[in-house]
Amino acid sequence: MSTGSVEVVYRGIFQKTLAKNICRGIVLAARKEGKIGTAFGRYGDSPERNGIPAKQFAVVSDTAEELEEHLARYEPDNNDVTIVVDDALCKGVESWAWYGLQPINKLLGKGGTLLVTSYQSPNKLIKTIHRKGDPYNLALIKAQASFSGLWVYKDDHTDVRLLGALAKVAPHIVSLESIVAAIAEQWKDDGKVASAKKSYDLVESGPVGADQGSDEKPFSFDLPGWTKMEEGLVIRGMSAQPQDVPGRDGGYVPTRSETFKKFSTRTMRPVINFDTCTKCTLCWLNCPDTCFDITPDGFYDANMEACCGCGVCEAVCPVSDCVTMVNEESFEDHDSQWEMWAKDKESYSAWLSEKIADKPARSHGFHHVGQYAEEIGK
Repeated sequence: MSTGSVEVVYRGIFQKTLAKNICRGIVLAARKEGKIGTAFGRYGDSPERNGIPAKQFAVVSDTAEELEEHLARYEPDNNDVTIVVDDALCKGVESWAWYGLQPINKLLGKGGTLLVTSYQSPNKLIKTIHRKGDPYNLALIKAQASFSGLWVYKDDHTDVRLLGALAKVAPHIVSLESIVAAIAEQWKDDGKVASAKKSYDLVESGPVGADQGSDEKPFSFDLPGWTKMEEGLVIRGMSAQPQDVPGRDGGYVPTRSETFKKFSTRTMRPVINFDTCTKCTLCWLNCPDTCFDITPDGFYDANMEACCGCGVCEAVCPVSDCVTMVNEESFEDHDSQWEMWAKDKESYSAWLSEKIADKPARSHGFHHVGQYAEEIGK
C-alpha cells in the first residue's frame, strides 16, 4: 500500500471536535493494522473562527519513511478521501481572503471519494460542486450538519458514522474491523460501534464524471509578487464613502471588502418579509458583518455576498417571522430580495412562503450537560 490521506473540511470551532475525532479515529484504527499515521489541523491563512471553513487531515502509511516523505509537503494535495461535514461547503470554501474560493474537490485525487453528510440527492449536490476535470466518486451519509456551540461537542454519532463509511469507500486506508476495534477501545460505547457498522452498510456511493458539476469559475485574486511588496506591514483602509448601486437612487450601501465575500461560509441565509417589516433598524444595527443595505424606501436588504449566515438578525427581530433563516441549499444565486419584492410583491410572497418551508432545525449548543441525551430520549 502507498500512503493514504483523508481531508476533513469543517466549520471553524463549531465542528472542531467532530473533525478531530474523525481524524484521530482514522489514525488509531490504522495502528490496529500495524500502520503508522498522524492527524493534524490546518486553518488556511487565518486563525480558526466561528463558522469559517477549516481543515484537518489524517495521513497513514506502511512505514515511517513513507509518512515523512508525504508530510514534507505543506498540505496534502492528492487526498484519497475528502470528508465534508456540512453539505453547504460543497459550493466551495473560503477560509479567508487571499486565494478566493477553493472548490471542495480541489485537493481530491483522481478516482478519490468525496464523502458528504447530506439529505440532498446526489444529482442535486453535484450541481453545486465545481467541475473537477477528473473522475471521482461521491458518497453520501444521510444526515444534517452536526453543529454545536463553541467548544461544546454534540455527541450525535456523526464522527463514528463517517468512520464506518470511510471503511466502505476507502478500505485500503483502514478496514471496518479496525474502525470497530478503535471505536470500542476509545469510546467504550456499543451504540457507537453499532452506528459505525450501520453507516458502513448504508453509505451510498456513485461515480462523478470529469465533465459533471458546476461550470462556475471560482473567484480568485492575483497576489503581489515579492518585487511589488511594500516595506513593512501595509493594511489599506477602506473608503468611508457609501457605494453607488446601479438602479438605486437613494438609500445607503456601505463599502465592503472585494476580497472576502463571506457567503461561502454560511449554511443558512435570512429571508425577509418586507410586508411585515416595521423598519425598526435592529437587524441593521446588530449585524456583525454590516451586511444590510438601506434601500431608498427605508427597508433593510441583506446583501448575500456579505452575509455569513450567523442568524443574529433573526434573533433580534421583534416581528414574528419577519426574518427567517433558511437552508442555504435552497438558493442558487445572491440576488437582492428587496429588488424582487419591489418588482413583484405577489410573486415575492409566493417565493417567500416556499423558502420559509425549508427552515432548518438548529441547535448551536446546550444549556447543561446531558441536555442532548435528554432531547434524543424523548
